[in-house]
Amino acid sequence: MQSLVSFLEHEAQPMIVLDPDYNIIAANVAYKRQFGVADQPLLGRKCYRVSHHYDMPCDQAGEHCPMKRALEMRGPDRVLHIHHTPRGPEHVDVELRPIFDSRREVVAYVERLTTVRSVTASPNAEGLVGRSEAFNQSLHALQRVAPSMLPVLLLGESGTGKELFARALHDAGERARGPFVVVDCSGLTETLFESELFGYEKGAFTGALARKPGLVETAKGGTLFLDEMGDIPLAMQVKLLRLIESGTFRRVGSVETQRADFRLVAATHKPLQEMVAAGAFRQDLYYRISAFPIHLPALRERVDDIPLLTESFLLRHGGVGNPGAHAPISIHPAAMHLLQRHDWPGNIRELRNVLERARLFADDGEIRIEHLPAGLGVRQVSSSAGTGTATLSRLTDEQLIAQASKSAGTRRELALQLGMSERTLYRRLKALGLS
Repeated sequence: MQSLVSFLEHEAQPMIVLDPDYNIIAANVAYKRQFGVADQPLLGRKCYRVSHHYDMPCDQAGEHCPMKRALEMRGPDRVLHIHHTPRGPEHVDVELRPIFDSRREVVAYVERLTTVRSVTASPNAEGLVGRSEAFNQSLHALQRVAPSMLPVLLLGESGTGKELFARALHDAGERARGPFVVVDCSGLTETLFESELFGYEKGAFTGALARKPGLVETAKGGTLFLDEMGDIPLAMQVKLLRLIESGTFRRVGSVETQRADFRLVAATHKPLQEMVAAGAFRQDLYYRISAFPIHLPALRERVDDIPLLTESFLLRHGGVGNPGAHAPISIHPAAMHLLQRHDWPGNIRELRNVLERARLFADDGEIRIEHLPAGLGVRQVSSSAGTGTATLSRLTDEQLIAQASKSAGTRRELALQLGMSERTLYRRLKALGLS
């Protein structure tokens, strides 16, 4: 064990050693520097108390516990968690490996932690923001595929932040230093799409006064993001398929073959599988771009993130360093409750627009119910994903206390009854002193 601890000291990534009872028995310098708190000892403390401020192991608080999973599988486990750090809550990619003795009994665990830099779990003026379970599932999938070169297909309704996710994928990969090139496929005609994507030679058509490199060429060494992939004309799908399969292309008006070098990320809000069945999208192209599909949750599937997103949007319109800064804006609890009751068919884009409008009426610096659009909060969409969070958003603390006192079952059974995740239920009960 001492040899293992000495080895970890030379690791650049934060790492700790845990015993089977969740106690931290060693921590390398990188971990102490990144996650340690001055005057608070680490050794001998429970990992779930340090990382999550929980009073019990993660799995008992509704989280995925990598230690429990590693013990069951007798092998490594990896999960995305939100850890408490000296800088506030942060997304951390946790990889845990069991250490066996000569009898194949687990004597310890080594945990490697990697902070996810492309997203924040605190209010932030830019980039990806979120901490709900649905959001974290998408982020975990993104972290898994980022180091590879697999084509990624981002699926989700309009306004769910597909370009931000694509940017985060680019930043988390090995091509982060290369260009991130966005191609908006919607509204492009067949001719314009080809010249934009592949570029053209001088004299290739009327108005082509000089050679112009295309977006594929511009993305060399980086990422090519095809937004609204479902809008690509059928005739162009053939040429796009050839580009992906052969890694080559020709500028319009040229006979010279060029080599492409990019990571492909595509996105769409359209049902591509249904389009394939209807003959509106090529099946071979679909299978080429969908090697690793990631579903991005609608806003109604991540109601817990609405306060965080709201504060982030309000930060973007005020503060030091913003030339168009306005006075700080807050939001009344009743108005926030109304935001959490709304279905948000336009998703994050709609939330942003509502807040931008509301802040213009908040002369005293606080957004109240009367500043929000009429009809906001009237639920119109029924979906299995949204029902649970809708129940949660309407449940007051008093109602939750009453339900918890009447329940004779387990916390998991109560969470299912109330239509919320066990983790969310644990956090609300803990805040009420009922955990």
